[in-house]
Amino acid sequence: MNLNRKQFTTLALAALALGTIGSAGAQGAYPTKTVTMVVPTAAGGTTDLSARMLAQALAPVLGQSVVVDNKGGGNGNIAASIVKRAEADGYTLLMQYSGYHVISPHLTKVAQWAQSDFQPVANVISAPQIIVVRADLPVKTLPDLIAYAKANPGKLNYASSGNGSLQHVTGAMLEQQGGIRMVHVPYKGTGPALQDLLGGQVDLTFGTAPPFMPHIAAGKLRVLAVTGKQRLPSLPDVPTTAEAGYPKVDATSWFAVFAPAAVPKAVVDKLTADIRTVVQNAAFQQKAQEQGATADYQAPAQLGDKVKADLANWASVVKSSKIEAE
Repeated sequence: MNLNRKQFTTLALAALALGTIGSAGAQGAYPTKTVTMVVPTAAGGTTDLSARMLAQALAPVLGQSVVVDNKGGGNGNIAASIVKRAEADGYTLLMQYSGYHVISPHLTKVAQWAQSDFQPVANVISAPQIIVVRADLPVKTLPDLIAYAKANPGKLNYASSGNGSLQHVTGAMLEQQGGIRMVHVPYKGTGPALQDLLGGQVDLTFGTAPPFMPHIAAGKLRVLAVTGKQRLPSLPDVPTTAEAGYPKVDATSWFAVFAPAAVPKAVVDKLTADIRTVVQNAAFQQKAQEQGATADYQAPAQLGDKVKADLANWASVVKSSKIEAE
């Protein structure tokens, strides 16, 4: 078929228009396949639990399966790098832990990702740390722990989910405020740290309540204090660090969804709206509270502001605690 220049131009413009319409329709149809939520920790910690709670509740709202993919290690760098390099179509997301997002950047010698590689989608869960010891450690309160540590300098060891994690920084804060010295033992996530605490290989740890609750209820672990400003409804008899005499030991974690920076705004808008529906649901909120956490939806702009503020705040804490970069 022979076409003159005018006919060719007309057909080309029509094809381009159809392609544009098709592309917009494809974006509007999001999602059309399984969404993967990459988690920067091993299974068993609050980041993992938050991701699984969200994935289970979000799937029927999105109308597609949401799978959790644990990629622990490297202070969150492994998971962040995977999501950073993923196709920017909204099908690969990061369920991020605040310690990795706003503390680890101050401790990494060679940056593997930047804040600009991601865009905030929604905050899902917020939770204070709790101070947990093995059941046979001869202490029952936070002042008891400080006294024991002073009487046995360097004997106590505490587990964290990695160098620069919020658990690590909380431990350093407690050492600083209590005038004590402990040995830091980093793990690749809260799950492995919890297992060694239960096994007696470490003496104590700091972490958000959800993964510890069953073991606390069973009497296998003892909680000394909550590092937030208020007691937890799920642990009403446990005092805050302020009530125990250490108000400057104050640390709260958040767990939020981020997407690669180039994901289209329409996709992010869809995701954050659906996550809001899930997180503001009474059943989801009740489940979070039972685990010692708070269902805490925050929109992209609010989450972005939180990231900026926490980056600045934790930079000063890391510096004053003299935590070394890896």
